[in-house]
Amino acid sequence: MSTDAVLLTDADGERQRLVRQQRAGALLSSPLLQLVGSLLIGVLGASLIRHAFLGSAPEFDPGNTAIGTSLSVLGGLVIYRKVTSLPGTAALINTLPAFAVSYVIFVALFSALRIDFSRQEFVLSFILTLTYMALLGAAAARARRPAFGYVAGGAAGELLDVTHVDWVEFTTPAEAAEFPELALAGDLQDEALSPEWERFLAEAAISGRRVYNARQLRESLIGRVEIRHLSENAFGHLAPDSIYAPLKLYIDVAAAFIVLVLLAPLLLLTGLLIRLGSPGPAIFAQERMGYRGKVFTMYKFRSMRQAAPEAAGLSADMTRNDDARITWLGRFIRKTRIDELPQLVNILKGEMSWIGPRPETVRLSRWYEAEIPFYRYRHIVRPGITGWAQVRQGHVTSVTDVSEKLQYDFFYVKNFSPWLDFLIAALTVRVMLTGLGAK
Repeated sequence: MSTDAVLLTDADGERQRLVRQQRAGALLSSPLLQLVGSLLIGVLGASLIRHAFLGSAPEFDPGNTAIGTSLSVLGGLVIYRKVTSLPGTAALINTLPAFAVSYVIFVALFSALRIDFSRQEFVLSFILTLTYMALLGAAAARARRPAFGYVAGGAAGELLDVTHVDWVEFTTPAEAAEFPELALAGDLQDEALSPEWERFLAEAAISGRRVYNARQLRESLIGRVEIRHLSENAFGHLAPDSIYAPLKLYIDVAAAFIVLVLLAPLLLLTGLLIRLGSPGPAIFAQERMGYRGKVFTMYKFRSMRQAAPEAAGLSADMTRNDDARITWLGRFIRKTRIDELPQLVNILKGEMSWIGPRPETVRLSRWYEAEIPFYRYRHIVRPGITGWAQVRQGHVTSVTDVSEKLQYDFFYVKNFSPWLDFLIAALTVRVMLTGLGAK
């Protein structure tokens, strides 16, 4: 199927084909099928296989194990569905981290409480559940391409710019009623939206059909918030109003302390290799613009040769493609993101987070503030070692890329939640393994 957006306006055959695809995909990704299948395979299947190959094991309580694997399956499903709830979110890439986190949590909890359970059965349950969900997700992805119906008029026309989705235009409510399998989108703030459409969309939402505001749906599909004026942000509140914000700080600090202790040998070895590889200090310290617009000193492993003082400027603050200043070791630590590890100290000091908009140099930040309206709004959350812009866009290599990066940052602020952080963490692992976006 073509990767370009398909506008289906009057081809009834194409509409019917699209509806059949949506029905098949909806069946394969239904919560009931995921829940029942995961419990049968991940709990009952794991128990039967363990018993068949390992026999009975009196040293643990099978009831405790069944409860633990059931909770792990349920927890994994909750995380999986929350992370993939936004349209445009790839489900397959989140399967492994969602269930891995859930199983690790319950294994750690059972171990801490000294509850007898079968570790072999937990491992079997994890493998079987992960395999089932991955196969189900792959089948659903093959069965259908994302498709939405939309109400013509207003900002809904901007949806057609999204090129990985099929769009079906509905001109009357009666026409939309013929295809209840398709989620609907429309410009709900369009003054030209007729009372008939307003009643139909309200009734569709009440009946369980997904109805999206066109602009918000577009934001979700492209992962960016395109704001022209601060009044257009539609946040309702300019600061992320969530109990997660203060909780995240404690989680960040605790995780940074643990990782710093565990990776201390790697950090020392990396620092030594940098010193031996090129003249200059192992740690690169630079003033960056941080949380609430306060300047702080950010630490990184030095991956470039030291620049001469006269080289200082906006261009020197921005890494270019195939930058000649990058050393051979620097290229490796940048690709694997090892160069960012000294920022664990910044997290311990409360200046940074694991996840958030990347902090810019003071010079670049002030230049952006002069060129881009309300650029400073990105400082409303703590800057991060990784972020939504980093996993979606990669490193910015020119000033012209900054506007798009800012749109990713606004999307993160607007959708600030543990579920989005979890998704970013999963995508960051992929970036570290593939080097995607490294410069």
